[in-house]
Amino acid sequence: METTQQAGEPGAAERRRRELLEAADRVVLRDGPKASMNAIAAEAGITKPILYRHFGDKAGLYQALAVRHTDALLDSLRAALDAPAERRRRVEATLDTYLAAIEARPQVYRFLMHPAEDSHSAERGFDVGLHSAPLLRRLGEELAEVIGERVDLGQGGERLARIWGHGIVGMMHAAGDWWLGERPCERAELVAGLTDLLWGRLATAGNREDGPGF
Repeated sequence: METTQQAGEPGAAERRRRELLEAADRVVLRDGPKASMNAIAAEAGITKPILYRHFGDKAGLYQALAVRHTDALLDSLRAALDAPAERRRRVEATLDTYLAAIEARPQVYRFLMHPAEDSHSAERGFDVGLHSAPLLRRLGEELAEVIGERVDLGQGGERLARIWGHGIVGMMHAAGDWWLGERPCERAELVAGLTDLLWGRLATAGNREDGPGF
């Protein structure tokens, strides 16, 4: 059992925080949105007050897990966008990367995006929507930056890149949420349909002369 005394060196504190997040991940993979602070503390071999000391409350833990998973997702999306392939194939690969990520860890996705209807009474005030919206905005801004760096959108291009970035993320999120819940088609069919929807002006826009190309 961990004591209330924290290690003095920053490296030890960071390692302990990472270990606690890994324990939280294991509980989330098992319980999804029903994951509780009690279960996470038990998995980590500590008491709930000590878990609170590290993260404040469930919202603090949620935020730390969201950053952890969003960072990993963004790395994967950037790799798909920068792969050596023609533009349509990279669009397909980027959409597929997002859908594959939520398909591989559906309980993590549901924890980040959906509240548990029967959460423990002490945690019912936790508003998932309040915390998931910044996560989606971050994805939108990151994608807008990638588009703006690579595609020549002419006058007002920076603003249009942000419109596209947030629009694409909204489309991926809504379509992916529906698909994960109902499984109405194969992932490849959904990717092809969404790519067709996006293709339009993206197919004809030139690359920025000072950018890495897309």
